[in-house]
Amino acid sequence: MNNREFIARRIAQEFKNGEVVNLGVGMPTMVVDYIPDNIHIMLQAENGILGVGPKAAQGKERLDCIDSGGNYVTTMKGACFFDSSLSFSIIRGGHVDITVLGALEVDEKGNLASWMIPGKKVPGMGGAMDLVVGAKRVIVAMEHVNKNGAPKILKQCKLPLTAVNVVKTIVTEKAVIDVIPGKGLMLKEIAPGLSVKDVQMATEAELIVSPHLKAIAV
Repeated sequence: MNNREFIARRIAQEFKNGEVVNLGVGMPTMVVDYIPDNIHIMLQAENGILGVGPKAAQGKERLDCIDSGGNYVTTMKGACFFDSSLSFSIIRGGHVDITVLGALEVDEKGNLASWMIPGKKVPGMGGAMDLVVGAKRVIVAMEHVNKNGAPKILKQCKLPLTAVNVVKTIVTEKAVIDVIPGKGLMLKEIAPGLSVKDVQMATEAELIVSPHLKAIAV
């Protein structure tokens, strides 16, 4: 199992029956493939679908059925389609329970930088700014360090922010961490085979170790 699959499998355990969930572009879209059979949620895509299902099998793609990342998807029974203005009314109106997004950096206050690195050409922020302030809970799905081995969980974000004080939970291949307002980052789950020291060494921000710390089970 690679890091991305590990992260997606763990995030899929966060959902509860009846929730409306938005999965951001990239790694978050993998989560749909690992949602437990006994959990029934409605997946929303900001391009205008409520009731997104798993990715379409090769050869069974429908050209008119894609998610916000351009992936061919299926739809669940009862799904509906609408224009992007209504889709963002759902988001801005606070009707999304959870959004799962990737990130470049997150800091100990729950600030999120997810959309650009100065000097590099980027397509834009997309719907991330609306999702992180409109959703009731923001979960970040990302690898713990960048490609150069530098921590992505920081004392203070260095890159341009997407939003301030919005992240509630961070899930990486090393750990599950909750942002506790006014206190910092609480390490509540750790990947099998790692120690608290291993995770802290890969994290710039100081971690508070939960008294109920346990191993991640996927």
